[in-house]
Amino acid sequence: MSRSSFSPHASDDGVSTTSRRSKSETSVAIESPAFEAEVAAAAPALSGAALTAAIAFVAGTGFTLFGYDQGVMSALLTAKQFEDVFPQVIVDNAHPNHATLQSFVVAIYEIGCLIGALSNLWVGDWLGRRRTIVLGGIIMIIGAILQTTSFSYAQLVVARIITGLGNGLNTSTVPSYHAECSPAARRGSLIMIEGSLITFGIMISYWIDFAFFWISGSSAQWRVPIALQIVLAIIMIIGIFFLPESPRWLAKHGRNAEALAVISALDGKPYTDPDVQQTYHGIREAIAAEAHFGSDASPLREVFTNGRSQNFRRAFLGVVVQCFQQITGINLITYYATLLFERLGIDDVKSRIIAAANGTEYFLASLIAIFLIDRVGRRPLMLFGAVGQTITMVLLAVLGSIDTSGTQLASAVLLFVFNSFFAVGWLGMTWLYPAEIVGLRIRAPANAFSTASNWTFNFMVVMVTGPSFNNISWGTYIVFAALNAFIIPVVYFFFPETAGRSLEDMDVVFALAYNEGVSPVKVSLRKDVPPAGSPEADEILGITGRDGSVREDAPREKEA
Repeated sequence: MSRSSFSPHASDDGVSTTSRRSKSETSVAIESPAFEAEVAAAAPALSGAALTAAIAFVAGTGFTLFGYDQGVMSALLTAKQFEDVFPQVIVDNAHPNHATLQSFVVAIYEIGCLIGALSNLWVGDWLGRRRTIVLGGIIMIIGAILQTTSFSYAQLVVARIITGLGNGLNTSTVPSYHAECSPAARRGSLIMIEGSLITFGIMISYWIDFAFFWISGSSAQWRVPIALQIVLAIIMIIGIFFLPESPRWLAKHGRNAEALAVISALDGKPYTDPDVQQTYHGIREAIAAEAHFGSDASPLREVFTNGRSQNFRRAFLGVVVQCFQQITGINLITYYATLLFERLGIDDVKSRIIAAANGTEYFLASLIAIFLIDRVGRRPLMLFGAVGQTITMVLLAVLGSIDTSGTQLASAVLLFVFNSFFAVGWLGMTWLYPAEIVGLRIRAPANAFSTASNWTFNFMVVMVTGPSFNNISWGTYIVFAALNAFIIPVVYFFFPETAGRSLEDMDVVFALAYNEGVSPVKVSLRKDVPPAGSPEADEILGITGRDGSVREDAPREKEA
């Protein structure tokens, strides 16, 4: 696409000429006939609520696929036909060492996800959000086909790595894409819907596993449940072709008319509307500030810089919050629900029914967060979840040490309770928060790192859970109780609030904290922080001086 007269032309100091103009001058520039024609030509087919719903549907399909793939192995590990093809997963007195092989075939999926997430460091900004999601979906389909047709343990392991590769690409891209296409006032609830759809996928996989459990005379007992994820991947791939690219990604790559057209469509307002202009200018000025005051390094290297942008600090928060999600211990339930209930002395069929009911309750509990996230905020929900999870793990350890029929029943109930606390406080939060907390220039590599953190600790938890229960039994719950308790003070002292602020507003929050030498947590809780795109925000970001003139003396960001 040709560039309009509004396309930025960098001056010697690195600031685009458009960032030097007043708002009124810019408004005149963008109303030129040529630029207006470009905006009209780039307008998406959908707009307003219809476009927002379509984006939520496609992003939600991606996370339903994610949840389905996480949960589908839970009941298959002890399915007769699965054990016949893969005897390496049978754990009994004759094969005690098979606990490691059983954990490995489950956990190796996380290694694929890790590789996929890290590959987004290079392909994410190059391909764009939409094409990266398509690529991830195609790879997942290939992996699912290979899993479905597996006849050896080695093939299943390789196939799960490939499936994970595609899922890693998707989980490090979809939250950013959805966040960048969502209004600040509803961004939290929209992305928390994705979290709920993870549990929806888990729930579906549990019930499908249970339905096919009765086909004990055919390998369809496990092949069909694994193959069904292909349907979700196809829906996601087809759906993404009807959606626009992220306006932040478009603006970052100089496709300004397209960016403005998408913002206008997302808001359901003309591109000349003041709210649309405010969002557009906030994005452009954030890009100008990052280009001028950042280093000449690539976005990947800029992750490791601090200064006014606080890139390293913000990226590290994303990495930590994803780590925290995994060390809560949620995936010892998600991946091993059926086995956990069997360890409580519940028979094979009832264990599968209770595991499926557990997944259903998990999904229903996750809906609560959708209504609370933008009203209560991010920090209170994270703290609520961590406190509840700590108490639940302590109780599970105590009951496990007593081990009577009554305590086994209580333990089964507590696994439901733990899921509820997690669903409200941490399920969708760790896909929302990393996308909100970092700046546009480093968003793709920062989210690749944060998602890689998720999969690294996911692998660790899933890999050690089987051997841990075999060796220290209920002591495993004590370990997770301590880890959950550790989360509480870290969130309270170091995690800024992001509710109610645009993605560009967070640049202002961190810059103001840097300028004043105070904690970003304190600044994030203040009500006097000017919105991105305003003259006051420009001054805080260092784009202009106190007299409104563009600063020429801004230092480069310092290495972390």
